[in-house]
Amino acid sequence: MISDNINSIREKISRACARAGRSSSEITLLAVGKTFPSPAVREAVEAGVADIGENYVQELLSKRRDLSGSDVRWHFIGHLQSNKVKNVAPWIHMIHAVDSTALAIEIDRRAAKAGRVIECLLEVNTTGEHTKFGVAPGEVTALVRSLASCDNISLGGLMTIGPFLPDPEGSRPMFRQLRELKDEIISLAQANVTMRHLSMGMTGDFEVAIDEGATLVRIGTGVFGPRTRADH
Repeated sequence: MISDNINSIREKISRACARAGRSSSEITLLAVGKTFPSPAVREAVEAGVADIGENYVQELLSKRRDLSGSDVRWHFIGHLQSNKVKNVAPWIHMIHAVDSTALAIEIDRRAAKAGRVIECLLEVNTTGEHTKFGVAPGEVTALVRSLASCDNISLGGLMTIGPFLPDPEGSRPMFRQLRELKDEIISLAQANVTMRHLSMGMTGDFEVAIDEGATLVRIGTGVFGPRTRADH
């Protein structure tokens, strides 16, 4: 089932890219394993998904152990506490949800200790919902500038979570705002900024996100099916 789901998602990505005049090679399918067991994640990897996203550090560490030997690029996509950075800094491929100067500085410090540069995305709260993490759109530029001296992180782009609405078109203004913010940040020409990614779009609205410039789409239930246990 997971393999069939992945094929279906990839077909939708290809069609969305064709409508937007883009190449599907520009889009990374990030399978979100949150609450799904390791065998399901392994099945996705064996079906050709190279990028796996996890929301919780302990779950990420457990699955990384279970999938030891598999060729996986692990992404941390949840709210990361500063005291947990040390657990992922030596090996994580990308951190998607940096939302404060303090967290970014801790990632930079731990990355330096590990002798590497970690690509990070800044999480932007484009919906203004108090239940969501992320910096306000008007505060993003100041956050970027505050990190100019962080040599061991690369500010690779922006991430947002659209509104959970029945009509995916409701996410379009937020995704468009994120793209415009990316262009604004690129104009700063800051040394540790690349802004090559927009991580936006999930199972319900990723096709709209692609239309608005997404390079990373985070798909959980669309890959693994309905979650069978409560989130935590």
